[in-house]
Amino acid sequence: MSEGLSDRYSAAEVESRVYSFWEKGGFFKAEDKSSKPPFCIALPPPNVTGSLHLGHALDHTIQDVLIRWKRMSGFNTLWQPGTDHAGIATQAVVERELKKEGKNRKELGRDVFESKVWEWKEKYGNRIVEQMKRIGDSCDWSRLRFTLDEGLSKAVKKVFVSLYEDGLIYRGEKLVNWDTTFETAVSDLEVEHREESGNLWHINYPIEGTDEFVTVATTRPETMLGDTAVCVHPDDDRYQKFIGKKIALPLTNRKIEVIADDFVDQSFGSGVVKITPAHDFTDYEVGKRNNLEFINILNPDGTLNEHAGDYRGLTTKQARKKVVADLQEKGLLVKEEPYKITTPISQRSGEVIEPFLSKQWFVAIEKMATPARHVVETGTIVFEPELWTKTYLHWMNNIQDWCISRQLWWGHRIPAWYCSDCHRVTVSENEVTSCSSCGSENLKQDEDVLDTWFSSALWP
Repeated sequence: MSEGLSDRYSAAEVESRVYSFWEKGGFFKAEDKSSKPPFCIALPPPNVTGSLHLGHALDHTIQDVLIRWKRMSGFNTLWQPGTDHAGIATQAVVERELKKEGKNRKELGRDVFESKVWEWKEKYGNRIVEQMKRIGDSCDWSRLRFTLDEGLSKAVKKVFVSLYEDGLIYRGEKLVNWDTTFETAVSDLEVEHREESGNLWHINYPIEGTDEFVTVATTRPETMLGDTAVCVHPDDDRYQKFIGKKIALPLTNRKIEVIADDFVDQSFGSGVVKITPAHDFTDYEVGKRNNLEFINILNPDGTLNEHAGDYRGLTTKQARKKVVADLQEKGLLVKEEPYKITTPISQRSGEVIEPFLSKQWFVAIEKMATPARHVVETGTIVFEPELWTKTYLHWMNNIQDWCISRQLWWGHRIPAWYCSDCHRVTVSENEVTSCSSCGSENLKQDEDVLDTWFSSALWP
């Protein structure tokens, strides 16, 4: 006996029944062996930071239309589903939840904190999958993946070790974007640049052994505590006599040199630039070219460290206020004027990003960029619309080594072990229990995790 029609249409009931019919019928499953032409879409895995939003609904609808059309056209289709652990983004939301409870990850410890994040993942990962089904996504759910599952974790280790053995991954000390709230390096993509109203301070730097000064202008006077040179243009006649002279760096007991470098714009300000290689990306390059000392004045939490002398322990804002007051007291502050500045802000914490000198793991990108550039220049790969070709080649021609390490707890742990006795570094797909060099069992795995995009690049 057939059921009578309901007097009211229930979308939830009807769609649930239809979707259940599709799933039970196996209509979304790809055939492992098939004579049909293949067509595959790897779903960009949603982050397990929360629920899906309207952007996901739009993007998934477009993919669903394509995959269903190909399926109806006789293709062996696979729409590969999954979710992304999302590294710092997920750690950030879990830390915010803990803060509401008056807790923080350092109090909990790494193991307990990780278990909390896994609980979050289970809750929101499952919710995301249910939402995808609710909007009708015709994915092959038998192939559901997670970027921290066993298979992908194994792939991440394998690729890391392979790139390391090929000399394409290395560990070194460089200047990175630093989030002082999460105390980690972050990518350029996670830095927002905001125009704000600030100040420009003009400061006299005394030439040692004379009554003369050079005047520098800075929007961050507290960083002068890490200055290791003052720079002028080599063709600037005003300062030729000072090149090679020593300056008594104000508020410190250090002597720094006046150097010449053609990066200086003679027409801007006084034509004299303070060089702080450990806290400015441009100055970092100047420092490398001129073999300058790199003095890091910051702790990972953004407070000033032992290299800042009397300003140790202050935040950058506190130090700025005190430095300006001390310069004024010594008669070295020439003037202070309003100035529009562009401030780098962390997308994750909302705090000011600090250029920070630290040891990190990097991928040497140039060797990889060469063939990637070649296939576009020769027309093997074509961009639509064509205007993106220029953007892509600009990226490839100005590419920098990729910082892949993050000082976080949620993510793929870097597969490197350090021997405390002979200091050998061992990179391995498997856990290392003894040093291959000295035989010591006193080993410690690297505390850092990989940038979430490292595993995303291997998806699925």
